[in-house]
Amino acid sequence: MTVGPGDIAEVAGVRATAPLRTVSDVILQVDRYPAVSVLDSALNQGRITSAQLALIPSLIRGRRGAVAARACLAEADGRAQSPLETRTRLRCVDGRVPPDALHLEIRDDDGYLGIGDLGWRGPRIIAEADGRDAHGSPEAAFADRRRQTRLVNAGWTVLRFTWSDTLRPDYIPWTVRQAIAAARRR
Repeated sequence: MTVGPGDIAEVAGVRATAPLRTVSDVILQVDRYPAVSVLDSALNQGRITSAQLALIPSLIRGRRGAVAARACLAEADGRAQSPLETRTRLRCVDGRVPPDALHLEIRDDDGYLGIGDLGWRGPRIIAEADGRDAHGSPEAAFADRRRQTRLVNAGWTVLRFTWSDTLRPDYIPWTVRQAIAAARRR
Protein backbone atom coordinates (compact mmCIF):
# COMPACT_ATOMS: atom_id res chain seq x y z
CA MET A 1 0.00 0.00 0.00
CA THR A 2 1.40 3.37 -0.92
CA VAL A 3 1.60 6.24 1.50
CA GLY A 4 -0.57 9.18 0.46
CA PRO A 5 -0.21 12.83 1.45
CA GLY A 6 -2.82 12.51 4.23
CA ASP A 7 -0.93 9.56 5.71
CA ILE A 8 2.03 11.65 6.87
CA ALA A 9 2.20 13.76 10.01
CA GLU A 10 5.04 15.65 11.61
CA VAL A 11 5.78 14.84 15.25
CA ALA A 12 8.46 16.91 17.00
CA GLY A 13 9.95 17.72 13.61
CA VAL A 14 10.04 14.09 12.46
CA ARG A 15 7.91 12.85 9.60
CA ALA A 16 5.81 9.82 10.55
CA THR A 17 2.64 8.15 9.44
CA ALA A 18 -0.50 9.82 10.77
CA PRO A 19 -2.35 8.10 13.63
CA LEU A 20 -5.11 6.64 11.43
CA ARG A 21 -2.58 5.11 9.06
CA THR A 22 -0.40 3.86 11.94
CA VAL A 23 -3.34 2.21 13.72
CA SER A 24 -4.54 0.66 10.45
CA ASP A 25 -1.08 -0.80 9.77
CA VAL A 26 -0.51 -2.05 13.32
CA ILE A 27 -3.79 -3.95 13.68
CA LEU A 28 -2.90 -5.93 10.55
CA GLN A 29 0.33 -7.13 12.15
CA VAL A 30 -0.65 -8.14 15.70
CA ASP A 31 -3.00 -10.57 17.42
CA ARG A 32 -6.43 -9.65 18.74
CA TYR A 33 -5.51 -8.51 22.26
CA PRO A 34 -2.82 -6.03 21.23
CA ALA A 35 -4.89 -4.93 18.22
CA VAL A 36 -7.93 -4.07 20.34
CA SER A 37 -5.63 -2.42 22.91
CA VAL A 38 -4.14 -0.19 20.20
CA LEU A 39 -7.60 0.72 18.92
CA ASP A 40 -8.89 1.44 22.45
CA SER A 41 -5.86 3.56 23.24
CA ALA A 42 -6.05 5.55 20.01
CA LEU A 43 -9.74 6.29 20.64
CA ASN A 44 -9.23 7.07 24.34
CA GLN A 45 -6.38 9.49 23.66
CA GLY A 46 -8.21 11.17 20.80
CA ARG A 47 -5.61 10.08 18.25
CA ILE A 48 -8.45 8.82 16.07
CA THR A 49 -12.19 9.47 16.18
CA SER A 50 -15.11 7.06 15.89
CA ALA A 51 -15.67 8.39 12.38
CA GLN A 52 -12.07 7.55 11.48
CA LEU A 53 -12.45 4.11 13.04
CA ALA A 54 -15.25 3.51 10.55
CA LEU A 55 -12.82 4.27 7.69
CA ILE A 56 -10.34 1.57 8.66
CA PRO A 57 -12.08 -1.31 6.80
CA SER A 58 -11.64 0.54 3.51
CA LEU A 59 -8.00 1.33 4.35
CA ILE A 60 -7.11 -2.30 5.06
CA ARG A 61 -9.28 -4.00 2.41
CA GLY A 62 -7.37 -6.65 0.51
CA ARG A 63 -4.34 -6.59 2.80
CA ARG A 64 -2.99 -9.61 4.67
CA GLY A 65 -4.63 -9.79 8.11
CA ALA A 66 -7.64 -7.64 7.13
CA VAL A 67 -10.28 -10.23 8.08
CA ALA A 68 -8.97 -10.60 11.65
CA ALA A 69 -8.36 -6.85 11.95
CA ARG A 70 -11.96 -6.05 10.95
CA ALA A 71 -13.20 -8.31 13.74
CA CYS A 72 -11.10 -6.29 16.21
CA LEU A 73 -12.74 -3.04 15.10
CA ALA A 74 -16.09 -4.21 16.48
CA GLU A 75 -14.51 -4.73 19.91
CA ALA A 76 -12.84 -1.34 20.17
CA ASP A 77 -14.02 0.88 23.01
CA GLY A 78 -12.38 4.21 23.73
CA ARG A 79 -13.44 4.17 27.38
CA ALA A 80 -10.63 1.71 28.18
CA GLN A 81 -7.86 3.70 29.80
CA SER A 82 -5.12 1.09 29.53
CA PRO A 83 -4.19 -2.14 27.75
CA LEU A 84 -4.82 -3.88 31.09
CA GLU A 85 -8.44 -2.71 31.09
CA THR A 86 -8.81 -3.88 27.49
CA ARG A 87 -7.32 -7.30 28.24
CA THR A 88 -9.49 -7.74 31.34
CA ARG A 89 -12.62 -6.86 29.33
CA LEU A 90 -11.67 -9.25 26.52
CA ARG A 91 -11.05 -12.09 28.98
CA CYS A 92 -14.57 -11.53 30.32
CA VAL A 93 -16.04 -11.46 26.80
CA ASP A 94 -14.15 -14.61 25.85
CA GLY A 95 -15.29 -16.30 29.07
CA ARG A 96 -18.95 -15.45 28.35
CA VAL A 97 -19.32 -13.05 31.28
CA PRO A 98 -19.11 -9.69 29.48
CA PRO A 99 -19.59 -6.63 31.67
CA ASP A 100 -22.77 -4.69 31.06
CA ALA A 101 -20.99 -1.40 31.80
CA LEU A 102 -17.55 0.10 31.35
CA HIS A 103 -16.46 2.86 33.68
CA LEU A 104 -19.55 2.46 35.80
CA GLU A 105 -20.13 5.46 38.04
CA ILE A 106 -21.19 4.37 41.52
CA ARG A 107 -22.81 6.51 44.20
CA ASP A 108 -24.06 5.80 47.69
CA ASP A 109 -26.30 7.83 49.99
CA ASP A 110 -23.38 10.17 50.71
CA GLY A 111 -22.64 10.77 47.04
CA TYR A 112 -19.95 9.78 44.57
CA LEU A 113 -17.89 6.67 45.34
CA GLY A 114 -16.01 6.34 42.12
CA ILE A 115 -15.94 4.62 38.79
CA GLY A 116 -15.47 0.88 38.35
CA ASP A 117 -13.46 -0.18 35.31
CA LEU A 118 -15.96 -2.94 34.46
CA GLY A 119 -19.39 -3.41 35.97
CA TRP A 120 -22.17 -5.93 36.28
CA ARG A 121 -25.10 -3.87 37.56
CA GLY A 122 -27.56 -6.64 38.49
CA PRO A 123 -25.29 -8.54 40.90
CA ARG A 124 -23.58 -5.27 41.92
CA ILE A 125 -20.05 -6.30 40.95
CA ILE A 126 -17.25 -4.13 39.70
CA ALA A 127 -13.85 -5.23 38.48
CA GLU A 128 -10.79 -3.06 38.74
CA ALA A 129 -7.82 -3.51 36.43
CA ASP A 130 -5.01 -2.53 38.78
CA GLY A 131 -1.88 -1.51 36.94
CA ARG A 132 1.40 -1.01 38.74
CA ASP A 133 1.83 2.61 37.66
CA ALA A 134 -1.57 3.85 38.82
CA HIS A 135 -1.95 1.63 41.89
CA GLY A 136 1.61 0.82 42.94
CA SER A 137 2.40 3.60 45.40
CA PRO A 138 1.51 3.30 49.09
CA GLU A 139 -0.75 6.36 48.79
CA ALA A 140 -2.65 4.78 45.88
CA ALA A 141 -2.97 1.48 47.74
CA PHE A 142 -4.44 3.21 50.80
CA ALA A 143 -6.84 5.24 48.63
CA ASP A 144 -7.92 2.04 46.85
CA ARG A 145 -8.58 0.36 50.20
CA ARG A 146 -10.68 3.26 51.49
CA ARG A 147 -12.68 3.36 48.28
CA GLN A 148 -13.15 -0.41 48.29
CA THR A 149 -14.44 -0.32 51.87
CA ARG A 150 -17.01 2.31 50.90
CA LEU A 151 -18.06 0.29 47.86
CA VAL A 152 -18.47 -2.88 49.94
CA ASN A 153 -20.48 -0.96 52.53
CA ALA A 154 -22.71 0.26 49.69
CA GLY A 155 -23.38 -3.36 48.67
CA TRP A 156 -20.88 -3.82 45.85
CA THR A 157 -18.44 -6.69 45.36
CA VAL A 158 -15.06 -5.45 44.18
CA LEU A 159 -12.79 -7.74 42.15
CA ARG A 160 -9.22 -6.71 41.42
CA PHE A 161 -7.19 -8.01 38.50
CA THR A 162 -3.58 -7.50 37.48
CA TRP A 163 -1.68 -8.05 34.26
CA SER A 164 -0.61 -11.55 35.31
CA ASP A 165 -4.28 -12.45 35.82
CA THR A 166 -4.94 -11.65 32.15
CA LEU A 167 -2.32 -14.19 31.10
CA ARG A 168 -4.53 -17.04 32.33
CA PRO A 169 -7.54 -17.22 29.99
CA ASP A 170 -9.81 -18.92 32.52
CA TYR A 171 -9.00 -17.04 35.72
CA ILE A 172 -10.85 -13.74 35.27
CA PRO A 173 -14.09 -15.22 33.88
CA TRP A 174 -14.09 -17.92 36.58
CA THR A 175 -13.65 -15.30 39.29
CA VAL A 176 -16.46 -13.16 37.88
CA ARG A 177 -18.78 -16.17 37.60
CA GLN A 178 -18.04 -17.07 41.24
CA ALA A 179 -18.88 -13.52 42.34
CA ILE A 180 -22.12 -13.54 40.33
CA ALA A 181 -23.10 -16.88 41.88
CA ALA A 182 -22.36 -15.56 45.38
CA ALA A 183 -24.46 -12.45 44.71
CA ARG A 184 -27.42 -14.62 43.64
CA ARG A 185 -27.22 -16.58 46.90
CA ARG A 186 -27.55 -13.38 48.95
